Amino acid sequence: MNLTSVVASQPCIPAENTGLDEWFLTAAERGNTATRLDSRHRDGTAWTTGNQVRPLLHGAAYFTELLAGVRAMEPGDLLLFTDWRGDPDERLDGPDTEVSRVLAEAASRGVIVRGLLWRSHLDRFRFSLQEHRDLGKAIVAAGGECLLDMRVRPRGSHHQKLVVLRHRARPERDVAYVGGIDLCHGRRDRHDHVGDEQPCPLGPAYGPRPPWHDVQVAIHGPAVADVETVFRERWEDPAPLSRNPLRRWRDRLLRPIEPPPCPVPLPDPPRCGTDAVQMLRTYPYRRRGYSFAPSGERSIARAYRKALGGARHLVYLEDQYLWSPHVVGCFAEALATQPGLRLIAVVPQFPITGLNQEWRPTGSAAAPQLLARARSLDLLQRLGGERVAVYGVENHAGTPVYVHAKVCVIDDTWASIGSANLNRRSWTYDTELGCAVISQAPDGDSLARQLRLDLIREHLDRAEGDDAGLRDPRDAFDAFAASARRLDDWYAGGQRGPRPPGRLRRHRSTPLPASTVRLAEPLYRILFDPDGRPRHLRRAEAF
Repeated sequence: MNLTSVVASQPCIPAENTGLDEWFLTAAERGNTATRLDSRHRDGTAWTTGNQVRPLLHGAAYFTELLAGVRAMEPGDLLLFTDWRGDPDERLDGPDTEVSRVLAEAASRGVIVRGLLWRSHLDRFRFSLQEHRDLGKAIVAAGGECLLDMRVRPRGSHHQKLVVLRHRARPERDVAYVGGIDLCHGRRDRHDHVGDEQPCPLGPAYGPRPPWHDVQVAIHGPAVADVETVFRERWEDPAPLSRNPLRRWRDRLLRPIEPPPCPVPLPDPPRCGTDAVQMLRTYPYRRRGYSFAPSGERSIARAYRKALGGARHLVYLEDQYLWSPHVVGCFAEALATQPGLRLIAVVPQFPITGLNQEWRPTGSAAAPQLLARARSLDLLQRLGGERVAVYGVENHAGTPVYVHAKVCVIDDTWASIGSANLNRRSWTYDTELGCAVISQAPDGDSLARQLRLDLIREHLDRAEGDDAGLRDPRDAFDAFAASARRLDDWYAGGQRGPRPPGRLRRHRSTPLPASTVRLAEPLYRILFDPDGRPRHLRRAEAF
C-alpha cells in the first residue's frame, strides 16, 4: 500500500468556525437514515444541548460512582448496560460489591435491569464466554434480563461500553456512562497506577498487577436519552442473537420465552448544563444486517475527519492502538495542511494481542501491531516532522502503564471519548460507541480543555490546578517533551540521583526483521485490522 496515496484519498471536511454544525456531523453526514438517534430530535439536529459531561479518569473513580448510583435506584427505575467484557466477580469498591451481586441486588428490589454482553469467542483463546454466561445467569435469576449478543461479523466483537441509569420519579438523577472501561478485571486502577487488585494478565512487560490507564465520562441531561436509544436499537433488533444454528438451538432450549421488551421510554432528562453532545457509532456492513443500520454506520470515522478539518493548534490523543494508515492518514492530512498544528499521542509502550493477552518479543503475535504502528507513526512524522510527539507512560516504580483510553481533544474545543480505537477495526468492523462534546459555557471554559489538562497534569506529576505553562498548546507540547527527555536521560545515566517528576517516556518503534514482516502483513490485514465497509466504500477508500 502506498501510504501517501492513503492520505490523498482521505480529504478531511473543512470546518471554519466553532459553530456546532461546523464540528458535529449533521444527520445527513452520519449517513444512516434508519437510526432513530437523529430523527428523535424535534429540532432536526443530530446532537443535544443543555448537558453536563464530567470526565472520570480511571476505573476506581468510575466504579465507585457507578456503585453508589446503582445502589440508590428504586423499584421501577431502569438500568441498561452493554459490555465487551464483564467479570461477575470484579469488585466495584471493596468486599460485597461484585458486579454480579450489585446488578442482581438491583433487579431483586424491582429495578428493571437489561444487559447486552458480547457473546465472546471461546475461553481457550483467553476470552470471556463463560464469565459472560455466569454474569447473565446471575442477573436473570434475580429477575433481570441479560442477552449474549453475537450479531457481529466473523472475527468481530461488540466493543461498546455503556451504562444508563434512568429514574422513574427522579429524572434529575438520570445519568449515562460512556467510554473505554469494561466491568471486568484489571480496570479498577487509580491515578497512581498501582493496578487493579483483581488483575488482568498482560504478560511480563506489565508485571503481575498491570497498571491500567483509562477514561469514562458521566453524561447528565438530554443526551442520556440518546445513549438509551443506542441500547434500545440493539435490544429491539429482530435479528437472531447468533447465526450459528447450534447456538440458536441451545438458546431456545435454555430460554424458551422471548426476552421482554424494554419499558416505554421516559421523557428526556431535563437540561442541566452547557455541553453539546453527539453520540457516534460504528456498525459494520453485514448481509441481512442491523435493522437500525442496514448498511452499517461509520459516524465515528466521519466525525474525526470533519473535526480534524478544523484543527489549527493541537491534537491531543490517548489511544490503545493508533495503527492503521487508513485512519492515521486523516491526522497526517491535517498536519500537512496546517503548518502550525501539533500532535501529541500517548500510547502503550508494548502491545498486547487479542489472542493470548500477552506481549512477547519480536516474532510473536504482537508483530502485526508493531509493524502497523511503526508505519502509521512514520506517516505522521514524515508529514508533521517535529510537530509530532509520541509517548508511553510508566508508574513511579518504572512499570509500563497500559494505555487503554480512547480520547481525542482538538484545539480545546472538540473532545471525543468512547470505546473506539484509532484503527480500521474500530472505525469499520466492530461495534463501537463514543461521544463528541463541545462546551458552550459563557466563560469560554470547556470540557475539552478540562480533560486535556487533567490528563496532562497526571502524566507530568502536577498537582490539581497546577496548569502553569500548560494552557497554551505550544507550551504544553514543549512541557511534554522536556519531561520525557529528563526521564529518558535519567535512565540513560544509570538512574543516579532522585527520579525526575513525570511519567512520560519517548515511544520508539521496535525494528522487525524481514521474515517477521512477511508473516505480519497478512495477519494484520485479515485478523488484527479487518475492513467492515461495504464494497463501494472500500473501492473509494472512504468511510
